[in-house]
Amino acid sequence: MLVWRRWIFPLLLLIVCAAVAAALVKLAFFPDRTDAATLVPGGGVTTPVVAVERGSITSALTVDGTIARDDAITVRAQVEGTITEVAVGAGQSVAAGQILFTVKQVETNRRIDVTAPEAGDLTSFELVAGQSVSLGAEVAKLTPARFHVVGKVDPVQLYRLVGAPTEAQVTIQGGPAPFTCTGLRVQVAEDGTTSMICAVPGDQQVFAGLKASLAVQVGTATDVLVVPTTAVTGGAGTGTVWVDADGATEERSVQLGLTDGTSVEITGGLEEGETVRQFVPGTTEGTEPVCYEDGAGGTYCESPGMSW
Repeated sequence: MLVWRRWIFPLLLLIVCAAVAAALVKLAFFPDRTDAATLVPGGGVTTPVVAVERGSITSALTVDGTIARDDAITVRAQVEGTITEVAVGAGQSVAAGQILFTVKQVETNRRIDVTAPEAGDLTSFELVAGQSVSLGAEVAKLTPARFHVVGKVDPVQLYRLVGAPTEAQVTIQGGPAPFTCTGLRVQVAEDGTTSMICAVPGDQQVFAGLKASLAVQVGTATDVLVVPTTAVTGGAGTGTVWVDADGATEERSVQLGLTDGTSVEITGGLEEGETVRQFVPGTTEGTEPVCYEDGAGGTYCESPGMSW
């Protein structure tokens, strides 16, 4: 028993410790090596393309607007003489043809009535009996009982309004059925703000300050060549697309027609069946719109690869 304690057990313990140490050294400095399997690419990067096809496009533009009174007009004296009678006062509503004041001509001694050119409110009227007036002098400011719809539009959208009709459809929130306004025009203010304006029919009851939408039907094209707007850079009549043919890509100028914001009409430069890149080189689907300052404290944004 003494031999086991003194020689056998210590020797076995030494052998076990040596084996553990050798295993740790092997794991640390001599790991097992296996040949990694050769990696072979299983996919490739492809550029999405679309075919030039025939389709129909309806180009419409809708903006938020407001009902507003027309600007005040200046009422001028049509005769020269002395005022003998004043029939109205400042702030009063008058009808078209209503007498405002009467003038006695010096030379003929005739009394002539000066009337309101149209219905509206007198915002400025300071005449008194006995006052002299000269021909063409400003005698009053009249805010007509006429209304219009005004809606702010991004300047870049003006290209879409070239050749647009002079009528638009007006829808008033909580108001009557949609109606047609006339005399549609574009107005640019001194601060650079761009607006669309059209006149409300005289028989349509509206009130200043009402919110409305202004819809312009720019045009419709049927059985025409179309491509996605994402495939085109440009937009005001001309643009550029990238044509894929025979394994090569060709940058080509094209002529453009109507657009609905998703597709654009091709009027020249492409043939039906040709394929073009779906997205302008340098952009991808889902790319954030590009925004610019409009010069009036606001911004307008364009989808990548287009300018409508």
